[in-house]
Amino acid sequence: MSTAERILADRLEITAGQVVREIGWDEDCDDRLRAAVEEWTGDALADAGGEDPADAVLLWWREKDGDLFDALTDALTGLTSGGPIWLLTPHPGRDGHVEPAEIAESAAAAGLSRTPLDMAVSWAGTRLDLRRRSTP
Repeated sequence: MSTAERILADRLEITAGQVVREIGWDEDCDDRLRAAVEEWTGDALADAGGEDPADAVLLWWREKDGDLFDALTDALTGLTSGGPIWLLTPHPGRDGHVEPAEIAESAAAAGLSRTPLDMAVSWAGTRLDLRRRSTP
């Protein structure tokens, strides 16, 4: 694994043995990132309809893909407690770019906090985590 891939693996916090579910794959996705995730986990990416609980989700999303809020809530199904959703969207200027305001609004409505990351790949990445609920 190259140094750049190791840095990306560290940023995604994906480790050996984890189940990573992939949603929204199409021919425009970053195959280097997909292959790296499979190498890090030691297993193939799980399909969107997989029955095993997922430790993380890679959600490839383009503007034309529909309602982002619905996709995020669907991605939460079967996700282990504390598991992140990695929302991957085309960079600005590329076909299918999703505006940051749409990501922010959809994430907030789904109860997710977001952390944008520079992933040094052909897609922009945003980490989405369930917000911690404050206890009274």
